[in-house]
Amino acid sequence: MAKLAQGAKYRGSIHNFPDFDPSQDADTLYNAMKGFGSDKEAILELITSRSNRQRQEICQNYKSLYGKDLIADLKYELTGKFERLIVGLMRPPAYSDAKEIKDAISGIGTDEKCLIEILASRTNEQIHQLVAAYKDAYERDLEADITGDTSGHFQKMLVVLLQGTREEDDVVSEDLVQQDVQDLYEAGELKWGTDEAQFIYILGNRSKQHLRLVFDEYLKTTGKPIEASIRGELSGDFEKLMLATVKCIRSTPEYFAERLFKAMKGLGTRDNTLIRIMVSRSELDMLDIREIFRTKYEKSLYSMIKNDTSGEYKKTLLKLCGGDDDAAGKFFPEAAQVAYQMWELSAVARVEVKGTVHPAGDFNPDADAKALRKAMKGLGTDEGTITDIITHRSNAQRQQIRQTFKSHFGRDLMADLKSELSGDLARLILGLMMPPAHYDAKQLKKAMEGAGTDEKALIEILATRTNAEIRAINEAYKEDYHKSLEDALSSDTSGHFRRILISLATGNREEGGEDRDRAREDAQEIADTTSGDRSSLETRFMTILCTRSYQHLRRVFQEFIKMTNYDVEHTIKKEMSGDVRDVFVAIVQSVKNKPLFFADKLYKSMKGAGTEEKTLTRIMVSRSEIDLLNIRQEFIEKYDKSLHQAIEGDTSGHFLKALLAVCGGED
Repeated sequence: MAKLAQGAKYRGSIHNFPDFDPSQDADTLYNAMKGFGSDKEAILELITSRSNRQRQEICQNYKSLYGKDLIADLKYELTGKFERLIVGLMRPPAYSDAKEIKDAISGIGTDEKCLIEILASRTNEQIHQLVAAYKDAYERDLEADITGDTSGHFQKMLVVLLQGTREEDDVVSEDLVQQDVQDLYEAGELKWGTDEAQFIYILGNRSKQHLRLVFDEYLKTTGKPIEASIRGELSGDFEKLMLATVKCIRSTPEYFAERLFKAMKGLGTRDNTLIRIMVSRSELDMLDIREIFRTKYEKSLYSMIKNDTSGEYKKTLLKLCGGDDDAAGKFFPEAAQVAYQMWELSAVARVEVKGTVHPAGDFNPDADAKALRKAMKGLGTDEGTITDIITHRSNAQRQQIRQTFKSHFGRDLMADLKSELSGDLARLILGLMMPPAHYDAKQLKKAMEGAGTDEKALIEILATRTNAEIRAINEAYKEDYHKSLEDALSSDTSGHFRRILISLATGNREEGGEDRDRAREDAQEIADTTSGDRSSLETRFMTILCTRSYQHLRRVFQEFIKMTNYDVEHTIKKEMSGDVRDVFVAIVQSVKNKPLFFADKLYKSMKGAGTEEKTLTRIMVSRSEIDLLNIRQEFIEKYDKSLHQAIEGDTSGHFLKALLAVCGGED
């Protein structure tokens, strides 16, 4: 088992086997591989119930007893992913890391993600052991090999990490914290271009304790987390390496929980990543990873492995996982506290929201109106010109173009665009041309007209808009459709769902800060799921979720976790159903992280067969001048691909070009 720091509690899932007899184990493995075929069940049972130190003793005894190399025999007898997993478990940790890095830099191309994962997450001692193991196994210098296979600032940071000289002193100088915050700020945000050397020096050398305080102070000083500055100032593999370093400094188990989730979500499994992490963390922090995984993704690591893998490979991974955290139906108490700390961090964050569409600097409404008229005159339509002008002007500028177009040509620009364009492109361009409140009003109207109601659209708009936006929508709805929004909702929805939507549509959410005493009372009010009937519970949730300020609700959610060991979203999904559940979940997600809520919506609109073009268009139009840049950042963070790439792979033609222009760039 891994060596523990003084006073530390063992958090691995694999333990020393009691009454260990290496000779007997060697004999068991030899017999399991003797003759025709092999007893894979016996092999996996034995190897996953021994610690790595015990496995090394088995290897030595196997060679003494049979004059054969155990790893070579296992490679011969086993195949595929199961073989890679079992052989990985048989190597000492440092040699396992050395093999992973050797494979990552061998052949054509480099597996940068593997290099980043290992070098950003290992301690000084683990790095020193890795360098020595690489030299011993391959008679080569690891630094020289990595230098020969990488370049630029990415290479420089890898070399710094390879030294294994990160400071380990827990005594932190407040003056040095302030100096590092200032140096990072001046190296990035305040500088024309970026001084990458400062980022490399500070993030590559300072102690974890020191850097956590630097990150906290950086947020307070600049109003944005260090991750946002890294994304804005750095790029490519260097950016990914620095973000991984920051994540590991904040919480190494959380970094690995995220890596495991991404390895198994969606189509296909990244088995190399899954194997590497399950092997390398099984005697270090697998219990911490499991707890954070359960809290963050609302499912256990065990259940995700179970649903995503098969055969002996699955059985071995589940043994390494060490238990199913869904079985008892509750979070670990420790995991709830991790979630609480995550909320504490989010409560002080003042993330700057940014759109992707900005006013044109050399704006000339007269020239734009003439260019648009020319693009629609005569045979055929110049969609390229129309797209280029409209996607590169702010909404206020587009309204000026509409007015100028009417003054010059006595024509309605919207009517002309409607007659010249069609399909998805027409919906997108016409949406961009409408004032935001009138656009939202139209989307709500469309969601309620005809047979059936588009509840998802109603929820998306009403659960995410500010008071000012809601009030503007009410006015626009009345002006455009000569009916109040409340009356329309009343006639098209029913029950508690109707009451919740009408409450949201009043635009009377409180706008003050948090009140801790009241937050505890509110948390208690919704935490008590046993008293009263379902209707009473839904009313209590509605009263709090639809009227309290966002800042106050964040505090309520923190207090809820402290009281129950549950995330409030988890409780809503368990206790409620249908549209009521969906609208409450949308409110909670919007309060927690509105850009992430929209990033999830965009991802789902393009996932699988077919595209939900209406959802895609609605979000791209409505968020383009508010927080689409933040949505892009959340998208790439969660789904490991950019919004730009997702749009490019899922749409085509002029619609694609217009969406990419609104998207505003490739991350």
